[in-house]
Parts: sequence; structure tokens; C-alpha cells
Amino acid sequence: MNNLSHSQSKLKHTVARQIFVEHNHKFIYCEVPKVGCSNWKRIILLLTMNLSRKANEVNHNLIHRTPLIKRLSSYPSDYQAKLLTSYTKVMFTRDPLERLVSAYRDKLLHSEPYYSITLANEIKAMCRKNKNSTEKVTFQEFVNFILTKNQELLDVHWKPMFLLCDPCNIHYDIMGKFETLEQDSEHVLRNIGAPEDMHYPNFKKYDSEKRTSDDITLEYLRKLSAEQIQKIKKLYQMDFAMFNYPYDLKMNLYKTDTV
Repeated sequence: MNNLSHSQSKLKHTVARQIFVEHNHKFIYCEVPKVGCSNWKRIILLLTMNLSRKANEVNHNLIHRTPLIKRLSSYPSDYQAKLLTSYTKVMFTRDPLERLVSAYRDKLLHSEPYYSITLANEIKAMCRKNKNSTEKVTFQEFVNFILTKNQELLDVHWKPMFLLCDPCNIHYDIMGKFETLEQDSEHVLRNIGAPEDMHYPNFKKYDSEKRTSDDITLEYLRKLSAEQIQKIKKLYQMDFAMFNYPYDLKMNLYKTDTV
């Protein structure tokens, strides 16, 4: 209906970069940021190195920098196609609005320099009269900022999931959900033949902070105007439809009197 399937044999480079390959268990994982991807990368590293350590013992910074975890984009296109037809392909999704709030909390409220300084300054320059204001970027400013961008060019942490992993052209064998992460990840690990004692870790980067939940998502979305809500709904409409997240039900909850 939306002409998202295409016959071109070559995968987009931006999609191939999101996909990680683990050869020992013939496992392919598409990374969707804010959907438990850091812990999946911990597991991939352990599987790659045949290590028996627990996944939560693997350092957070190491998994984002190590050359041991291979991206699909590092292989020639004909070999990419071969891997995609012979390996178990896995993708995990999350409610698009909850993922958006989680990305804001993680990237704009913490002190990672690129997001809290460089990107924050870009957002302030667009949204504020006083460009030198030191107050943190608000959720409303963040939403206004991303709504000005082409969705193809959005940062991976809030880019629509269907654009990151291209499920209309890569036919994933297992589609898991963040909402049922524990049982879905267990299913993936047993399916690929991971060691019996390997389990997905319940591990968060900022332990002192509550995980973004329905209640926290609602708290943030209530700060938006009806117009912003409609535009956000449109931005993520394909994610809602493809991955079976009922946005109409959610949007009724998020009605607001804010102007």
C-alpha cells in the first residue's frame, strides 16, 4: 500500500550499518536504539568471542567501540545478500512514543557532550530568543526540532524504526518487542543455539533512574499541544501500523489542553 518494498538487490548503506552479524550462531541483529540494543551488543560480543561471562559484566563503552562486533555494512553487497538469506534475522521494536520519550531523557537530560551540548545548542538556537540560555532543552523544544527534519535524516535514536531496519525488504525471522523483552529475548537465544546459561541482562545505563514507562511517557506527552501530538503521530505512523502499536488508543490518553 505504501510502496515500501523494492526489488533493488543492494541494501541501503544506512540500513546495513544498523545490522550486526554474529557468525558462530549465524545470528543477524538489527539495532534499534532505545529498544535494549546495548544489551544485545553485549550478548553479540560474548557469542563472537565464545566467552562465558555474564552479559551485564561487559563494559558499556566497550560495546560501542569494539571492532569485534561486525556490521553488515563491512561486507561486500553480494556477501551481505548471502548472509541475509542464510542467517537468523532478528529485530526488536518499542512503542514509538515511549521510545521517543526514552531518547529525550537519555540524550538531552544527561551529559553526553554531543547531545547535551552540540545538539542542545542547535535546538536552543532554533527555539529560543536567548541563544545563550543555560536551561536544558525542554521536551516541547525537542519535539519541535525533530518535526522540522526530514525523517530519513533524523538521528538514529529517534528515526522511525521501519527506516532503520527496512522490514519490508529484509524479512526478519523473529520480531521481538521491548514490552515482552524477557520472554522474546529468551526465545531468540534458544533459537540461535546460544549457551544455556546465557540470558538477556536486565541492565540499564543509568541505574538510579526509572525506566521510561507508560506513566512517564504520558507525563511528557501531556506537555505537548494537540498540534504537536498530531504531527508526531504522522511522523511515526508507519511504525504504529507495521509493528502493531495502537496509536489511536494511546492518543486518546494523551489529549491535552495545552496550547
